[in-house]
Amino acid sequence: MPIFEYQCLKCTKQFETLVMSSEETIQCPECGSEDLKKQLSLFGFKPSGSGFVSSSASSGSGCTSCSTKTCSSCH
Repeated sequence: MPIFEYQCLKCTKQFETLVMSSEETIQCPECGSEDLKKQLSLFGFKPSGSGFVSSSASSGSGCTSCSTKTCSSCH
């Protein structure tokens, strides 16, 4: 059961939701619109035993795995 990120094309709200099946109808929690665009999700992972934290892409907006604004404290 993956969590997907969406942006509503009507009100521009960004949100994530747990999708139980491919036939499930997803609606914007703000305005109820079904006119959505699936976003590219960024995630961090930590390989076993390495202490290395990586991200699938760099957005420049800070870490996805902690509350800091720079990733220098994550390494």
